[in-house]
Amino acid sequence: MATPTMKCVASFLLLSLVIFDATAEIPSRRFEYKYSFKGPHMVQKDNSVPFWEYAGSALASDEQVRITPSLRSKRGLMWTRNTVPFDNWEVEIIFRVSGRGRVGADGLAFWYRTDKGPSGPVYGSTDRWNGLGVFFDSFDNDNQRNNPYILSMLNDGSKSYDHNSDGLSQQLGGCLRDFRNKPYPVRAKVEYYKNSLTLWFHSGMTENAAYEMCMRADNVVLPKNGYFGLSAATGGLADDHDVLKFLTHSLTPPASEMPKPDGHISEAERKKFTDEYDQYYEKLEKQKEEFRRQHPDKVRKDFDEFEDTGARDLRLIYEGQHGIHKTVKELHRKLDEIIGRQERTLSHMSALSSGGGGGGGQPATGGGVPIDTIKRHEVDNVLNTQREISNSVREIRTLVGDVQQKATSIHLNQGQAGQKAGGLDVNLITHELKDNLQSVKKDLARLANKPEPAPLRCPEIPEQSACVSPVHFYILLILQVIVVMGYVSYKHRQEANAKKFF
Repeated sequence: MATPTMKCVASFLLLSLVIFDATAEIPSRRFEYKYSFKGPHMVQKDNSVPFWEYAGSALASDEQVRITPSLRSKRGLMWTRNTVPFDNWEVEIIFRVSGRGRVGADGLAFWYRTDKGPSGPVYGSTDRWNGLGVFFDSFDNDNQRNNPYILSMLNDGSKSYDHNSDGLSQQLGGCLRDFRNKPYPVRAKVEYYKNSLTLWFHSGMTENAAYEMCMRADNVVLPKNGYFGLSAATGGLADDHDVLKFLTHSLTPPASEMPKPDGHISEAERKKFTDEYDQYYEKLEKQKEEFRRQHPDKVRKDFDEFEDTGARDLRLIYEGQHGIHKTVKELHRKLDEIIGRQERTLSHMSALSSGGGGGGGQPATGGGVPIDTIKRHEVDNVLNTQREISNSVREIRTLVGDVQQKATSIHLNQGQAGQKAGGLDVNLITHELKDNLQSVKKDLARLANKPEPAPLRCPEIPEQSACVSPVHFYILLILQVIVVMGYVSYKHRQEANAKKFF
């Protein structure tokens, strides 16, 4: 049983570690999607996981990757396709280990090694690896009642994993934590930063990810350009080993600790170059001022070729409004043309209606003059043209409003003084701009207030008298019946004559 003194010492050490972590500079984290996977829609159409490859008993779905199912003597593997290019990293693994029995086997492994190990005896992968292995051991091989257990092991390719002792004699560090059959997914975070390896763990008893430290080791040197991987294995007992998420972040030291790039200049050199630039700039300004005094005509000519931002904006606005004014005039002309055509059409239709009404209901003969009436598609074309013109007028109103707002803001920025901007009189341009706006507004108001033409109506079709009288109809009907009866009698005689020859 721990004494009060030991508890105080442990509390002090824990508080010191928390204060050290709080005062230490936090590295920059960047999510590396090529070395991560998570649901939903994890699997593509060809049953592959992007940037990953799996083998053995591993099976990927939309939400998770099952490294091994709960069947005896199964092994599953999963590796990144590309090597890891960054030296400092953080990997968060969210997984479930579930089984029916009170005891499970064998366990799950996280790898960072120089090769993609094939199927083997160490939690589903090969032995004598070069790199790091973090093992979530479910089965108690040494009967010490210390499982489930989490341990990390560093190997240079010369060591063989000791199954009899569950690797306890070879571990960098570990902790006794139960990770089987939890109500929420279990979380583990492996951080390698500045040759320090830290393992964090969340038991899965709550939904929030409140990590606790499992182990920490300093002076850990891992090989560069390795592969991330996962593996799992089952033996006489079996568990489902499901990985829901594998999230990788690269860690970058803060800017104050970043090495200076090649070509970096010191503060003294920077000050020297700044002073030299200031001296050269003053000398250049003096020479330009002297040149202006000696050659005023050339200076004015050179400066007339340029214009500042305000003058350029005013010129562009003036040209845009001139184009709008021309467009409005063209629309006005087309509208007048359409209205004239409608008036001519209406007058023609009125003349046709009055001429048709004086006919006294006489049927039209074949030798009469054909009546020219307006077609339905012509009426539809006229209505569509009116709609397009109305829409164009609305767009022009909006555009003119925007132009007026921009011109007003530029005018306010230019100030009240009658200054010259690149050879252009700003006040004169502003007055011309206002005059053009007023003319555009007047044209638009006149267009909007123009009375719409009367709706078109198709001419009434005169009633036609019946061409066939009832007497004629009955005569034709009797003749038709006689012809049909005669044909039937003739057909019957032909068939009777044909039967005599058989």
